[in-house]
Amino acid sequence: MSYEFLQLEIERQVATVWINRAELHNAFNTQVIEELNHCFTTLNANDDVRVVVLAGRGKSFSAGADLNWMKQAGQASKVENEEDALKLAKMLQSLATLKQPTIARVHGIAFGGGMGLASACDICVATTDAKFATSEVRLGLAPSTISPYVIRAIGARQASRYFLTAERISAEQAKHIGLVHEVCQPEQLDATVSEIIDAILLGGPEAQAASKSLIRLVDHQEVTEDLLIQTAQHIAHVRQGDEAKNGLTAFLNKQSPAWIQATAEQ
Repeated sequence: MSYEFLQLEIERQVATVWINRAELHNAFNTQVIEELNHCFTTLNANDDVRVVVLAGRGKSFSAGADLNWMKQAGQASKVENEEDALKLAKMLQSLATLKQPTIARVHGIAFGGGMGLASACDICVATTDAKFATSEVRLGLAPSTISPYVIRAIGARQASRYFLTAERISAEQAKHIGLVHEVCQPEQLDATVSEIIDAILLGGPEAQAASKSLIRLVDHQEVTEDLLIQTAQHIAHVRQGDEAKNGLTAFLNKQSPAWIQATAEQ
């Protein structure tokens, strides 16, 4: 599928999804949301893709929702309004549940839904001049659909401040509160992302998908007998897989596992 507002580049097992609406700071409307959802769903089914990088063309990562689109949605019927919001919620879920590790490559502004996109990714790298905000309350709105991912990233206590104040969050402060993993100079952004990609490619893809599901299983759960059983079942299932058997054999024989050999061949 060709996209109007996205550019998809796939090179050596890495897919880079560029939001390409630079003149509007990559703000999204219904079409952008549908294209992102389609793109993430397609990538999730592509076993040749090991890492997904989400990025924005132009001066910004993403300014969030297009205000004209939000205004039109607000004037629609209750049912139409809910259906429209659900499309955004499902797009964010499709990003958050991708089997591949995901990296947000953030520069410029990541406001509202843009901060939601960054939060929905597994890893976030930001330049020193990046700015984040849950800016919705200043428009008389609430950060509803992005809230599961932002709260997961920064916690309820930090969300209690930033959801209510809509203050701009510097890259360093974003790292301090848990949203950003790495902060770098703008000219080092791609190199920093590449270092993380290199580290990811050393791991097994099935093991990484299993690790992502493990986080969702365990996060905020009380350590009960039921959780112990679930985690035991989880590792037992992983250990029985061909990838685990290959990885353990390769390690014991001081060889490279199959997934690294496959990466080297591409």
